[in-house]
This record gives sequence, structure tokens and C-alpha cells, in this order.
Amino acid sequence: MIPLRDDNPTSTAPILTVALIAANVLVFFYQVSLGPEAREVLVYQFGTIPAAVTGSRALPEALAVIPPIFSVFTSMFLHGGWLHLIGNMLYLWIFGNNIEDAMGHVRYLIFYLLCGVAASFSHILSDAQSVIPSIGASGAISGVLGAYLLLYPRARVLVLVPLGFFTQLMHIPASIVLGIWFLLQLLSSAVSNSQGGGVAWWAHIGGFVAGMILVALFKKRHVRFFNPPLPQSGRYPDA
Repeated sequence: MIPLRDDNPTSTAPILTVALIAANVLVFFYQVSLGPEAREVLVYQFGTIPAAVTGSRALPEALAVIPPIFSVFTSMFLHGGWLHLIGNMLYLWIFGNNIEDAMGHVRYLIFYLLCGVAASFSHILSDAQSVIPSIGASGAISGVLGAYLLLYPRARVLVLVPLGFFTQLMHIPASIVLGIWFLLQLLSSAVSNSQGGGVAWWAHIGGFVAGMILVALFKKRHVRFFNPPLPQSGRYPDA
């Protein structure tokens, strides 16, 4: 299923969601402006390398431009290709505006970054000796999805469902869309552990769980769990 939009209006402008999307796009444009070798060096310099973060392996001097621990932040703004970027930004645009609305701009930014950090450490714990850099906003966005599941499970999401040579548009409750998404991450992580793979599935899982835990600390007091979609006026019910 490919989500296209939800039916959950907001009461405030998603300033930070737009800013995060813009930052990711601008960084990606910089990446593609480099030659292939320079792009690879950039990923090793600013991606999260588990063995470097844990201290079991030291980076070559040419790659050690920041302390390895800082890479849990910088890696959130790098992407491996157009599909990686577009997929992440689509999910952030659809679900991030409501979470920003429910938290407020500053708390939403802190929440987003903490989910990204939690996602990176989940990946590090899953393969602490890896020397392969992990990049992408997926972990932080997974936290947004986890928060959305608890706040707006009844919101309806318009999804594109591929059916062989045909496609079907359907409105599906967010609880089903996000539940299926999380189940796929768990199944993919199991397959990846047995066969190897190039996706940091445990970062997605860790970010999602972190979002479900942290949402209680960051949401506004009047925002309740398991809300119905907001009314079309975009105003929350009185607390």
C-alpha cells in the first residue's frame, strides 16, 4: 500500500514538517551534485557506522570529520537515492503535520530528533560491529508513525493498492495502514537477519516504538489518545 493523504486536518501550519522536508531535499540535491566517489565519502563521513559509534573500529583520518556519536543526527538528513528520499518525505508530509499540530513546533522537533536517535541506536544494537553506514530519515519518521497510531488510529488514509497490472484507491483506517507497515518491518527484519540485507529494519522498529513511548511526554495536554479525525474546522474539542 502506498499512502497518498489522510483526512485529518490540522489547526496550525506545519512549519517544521515543511522545514524538515526542505532540509532533506536540499541536502540530497547537494549529494547528487557531487561525483560518485565524493558522494560515497560524504556518506561515510556523516552516516552512522555502528562500529565507529561503539568504538570497536576507528575511522580513517580522512573520514573522521565529526565525532562518530554526532552521526546519529547527521545521518537523518542523507538519503541513498530518489526513491529513498521521496518515500520518506511522502510519509513525513502525510503524517507529520498532525503530530506537529498535536505537539507544537518546538516539542515536535525535539520529538523527531529523539526518535531518530533512538532508531540509530536500535540499528547499532542490532549489528554493533557493522562498518556499513546507515543513512536516511526513516527512523525519525517511524517515530512520527508510532505517535500517529496512538493519537489518530481512526483517521482514514487514502492508499494506492497495487493489484497485479491494476491499482485500486482505497480509504483505510490509519490503524490498519500503520499496523501493516509495522508488521512488514518486523517480518523484513527477520528475513534480513537470516539472509542479510541493505535496509536498517531495526532502525524503523526502534523509531516506531520510541514514537509510541515518547508521544505521551510531548503531546499537548488537551490532545487525547485514540482521537477521531479532527473536525473540518481544524479545531480540537474542548478539553
